[in-house]
Amino acid sequence: MAPLRILCVHGYRQNGNSFREKTGALRKLLKKHVELVYLSAPLSVRQASNTEEAPGSGNVAGSEPAGEDDPRGWWFSDTEARSFSAQQWCEKSLGLDESVTVVREAVKAAGPFDGILGFSQGAAFVAMLCSLQEKQLEPDFSFRFAVLVAGFRSACKEHEVFYDAPLQIPSLHVFGLEDRVIPDHMSRELLPSFLEPAVLTHPGGHFIPAQAAHRQTYQDFLKRFQS
Repeated sequence: MAPLRILCVHGYRQNGNSFREKTGALRKLLKKHVELVYLSAPLSVRQASNTEEAPGSGNVAGSEPAGEDDPRGWWFSDTEARSFSAQQWCEKSLGLDESVTVVREAVKAAGPFDGILGFSQGAAFVAMLCSLQEKQLEPDFSFRFAVLVAGFRSACKEHEVFYDAPLQIPSLHVFGLEDRVIPDHMSRELLPSFLEPAVLTHPGGHFIPAQAAHRQTYQDFLKRFQS
């Protein structure tokens, strides 16, 4: 049985390489069943200097921890500061079109992919990509399922179009009950955007759970797509 190929979309202030390192336990948990392929966002995130407080260092809700090398993002909610917070309302965002182009090119170059997995800002972005796919606005997208970890609805007004109808793509939503970056209520608010979403909660924080106790939930979801 061939493994499922899943495109992996990292969180804000991460990149493809750092996300691969952070998902080592997940790859081990699902070995032989999946092949995870990683890509990096096109937007470079400004590093905080040593003299200023790094966004997220105080566990402010909606802000990602700093400290990654070559931090990247999928869009900015503050177009002037070129920064992002999940709870920051904005009229318009910056960079989303570039990010969609990066995914489109990855699908053309390394696809096809059975599914797509996103973490945090990447999970919110995955919901948008699934909307574009179902509206047939991206003919190269043919994802059969989506896994969204610590996902949320974008607070940007121009992104409301992505939530105008429930998405039919099968989805698994994973979130931590003690997540201080994306509180679980934000992840729950994304659930109505999908038809019959599967849910995996865990007692931890802002990470992808990959303990033995979670294996069955992942496998039960993924086996629906294995031939």
